[in-house]
Amino acid sequence: MYSYDDLEVGQQQELSKTLTEADIDAFAEASGDRNPIHLDREYAQTQGFEDRIAHGMLLASWISAMLANRLPGPGTVYLKQSLEFRKPALPGDRLTVSLAVLEKRRRGRVRIDCRIVNLSGEDIVRGEAEVIAPNG
Repeated sequence: MYSYDDLEVGQQQELSKTLTEADIDAFAEASGDRNPIHLDREYAQTQGFEDRIAHGMLLASWISAMLANRLPGPGTVYLKQSLEFRKPALPGDRLTVSLAVLEKRRRGRVRIDCRIVNLSGEDIVRGEAEVIAPNG
């Protein structure tokens, strides 16, 4: 965990993870989002995708987990998020979630760059979060 005082502009954390069909199925169950583009390979192929695709919010939840567990870490209050979904994520894709401190603001607020990339280095998700970092 990093307190507001411990954070520095440019500080980074990353975590790599393989997206599984079980991840997609569990998110569909938890969220109630049963769009066939996420759950049915054949349907997803009729829509121009190679396989069923991950929910955007599933990937966003990986960013949330990184904010809560790694940077800044436990005690972080999530205030705002902007995201752009640039490419689909498919079961079996190895993805890296990266966070980087962009700016320290008043009252413990921190702007954080958020990215998810595939093994080819292509952006899957890009965006920024604003959080309140824990007190020291």
